[in-house]
Amino acid sequence: MAIQRVAVIGGSGLFGSKVVESLLYSGFKVTAITRNESSATFPNEVIVKRVDITSVYSIKAAVTGQDAVVSTATTMAAGGQKVIIDAVVAARVPRFIPSEFGVPSRQNRDKKIGKLLGAKVQNTDYLIELSKQYDWFSWTGLSNGLFLDSGLNSSYGFIDIRNRKFRMIDSGNEPFSATSLSFVGKAVAAILKKPEETANRYLNIAGVTTTQSEVLKIFEQVTGDKFDVSHVSSTELERIGDEKIAKGDFSAFGNYLEQFLFADDSGNALKGDENAIRLLGLEEENLEDVIKRVLADVK
Repeated sequence: MAIQRVAVIGGSGLFGSKVVESLLYSGFKVTAITRNESSATFPNEVIVKRVDITSVYSIKAAVTGQDAVVSTATTMAAGGQKVIIDAVVAARVPRFIPSEFGVPSRQNRDKKIGKLLGAKVQNTDYLIELSKQYDWFSWTGLSNGLFLDSGLNSSYGFIDIRNRKFRMIDSGNEPFSATSLSFVGKAVAAILKKPEETANRYLNIAGVTTTQSEVLKIFEQVTGDKFDVSHVSSTELERIGDEKIAKGDFSAFGNYLEQFLFADDSGNALKGDENAIRLLGLEEENLEDVIKRVLADVK
């Protein structure tokens, strides 16, 4: 069955808005599901339904009649997705895309960063069981590594564009996988255009695979400026993360994320057919183009 009507939960955020934009561009009829108290606005073509996001009944009423539901909840809100999943199944919506975006949770469930993604793993385990229980229901998980553009323009990241500073982890030569927000939005639309090929699968994508050294080189070439480079070891990042966790400080996720992506010999970049962009009919992004867009957004 072709998917036409798609509801997006959390469609007003930095990432969710890109998903909505891509779905509209691809010809889907989009409904945005947002909290009752939200004052978010959406494009005129989008139907907006406000719900009690903690209520299965409220969400069920809003998603009834949809062909697919996409959750763009943040990583920290992922634990609340079970309510959404139960509502989707109660409404007999045939396809669900959970908020699995970012680091692939299932294949890294035993690593320190994976343990902080436990709610995502539990959600996917639940979806697997539901797809076995109901032959009309399917799901697709999508991970994309680092959110490239937002990661490069983050005050907490490894690069401070405004002050021309760059923090290099280990040698800076470890390949890592990353994807821009808009590219992930395109991947979501592509999944829903290929429902049979993507049913009940966990897909990993990367718009680019690069290194910190390459990112630094392009930034310096494009800006014409030399960046002040500092160095930190991945071992130190792990130590800082461990200390934070011991204090109940879950900002340790950022330390573990940088270790996961950039540590020498971590081997976490996608290789060959591990990258599902060909399946989705997408071409790799151009890193320099993404960096130029990021620079244009920096005020």
